[in-house]
Amino acid sequence: MNTLQKIAGVAALFEAAIYISAFIFFGAFGDYPVSADDTQKLIYLTHHQSTLSIINFAMYVAFGLFLAILVIAIHQRMKTRAPLLSQTAAIFGIIWVGLVIASGMIANVGLAAVIDLSAQNPLQAMTLLLVINTIVEALGGGNEIVGGLWVLLLSVAGLKAIELPKWLHYFGLFIGTVGVLTIYPAEILTEIFGLSQILWFSWLGMAMLVKPNSE
Repeated sequence: MNTLQKIAGVAALFEAAIYISAFIFFGAFGDYPVSADDTQKLIYLTHHQSTLSIINFAMYVAFGLFLAILVIAIHQRMKTRAPLLSQTAAIFGIIWVGLVIASGMIANVGLAAVIDLSAQNPLQAMTLLLVINTIVEALGGGNEIVGGLWVLLLSVAGLKAIELPKWLHYFGLFIGTVGVLTIYPAEILTEIFGLSQILWFSWLGMAMLVKPNSE
């Protein structure tokens, strides 16, 4: 069990690193021409397809794979002292894993389809892009309800099971609540959830590495 907990600790640190990398890329290097016309947008997507595909893979697929390890490890850690809460949290965690990975695959397959269609019908390509972006946002970025429920429930379970630092779980209660509140379409809530998770994943990862077993 110690080995799984240490692997999960490393996975949590990778989750934080993926969040940081995504913020850096879109904040400093992502120069998508939002205000440009459709032709310029399609040209941008065509020229940056490889880069965008790698970013989508990291943000969604890789994130989901590391998350799966983390969900299983935390459930194993808490199931004895908080069985019902731990199991319920794990269910939402696995659902989040599926949604996130599906988002990445849809984003990359959809991007390729948009670029192929743009050569014959740019107008339809932009319509397809809008549909794909809407689906991806709905599943893995525009709201964080499922992820918020996972963090919220496992934080409650952690407080009951007396696992990991108490203040980490209190912080998790805040983050989980913000995630659930993203059901209201306010971008600030999604940003708070994402930025807070950088600190939460980092803290969780270090705690699992320092204390890999239950006392």
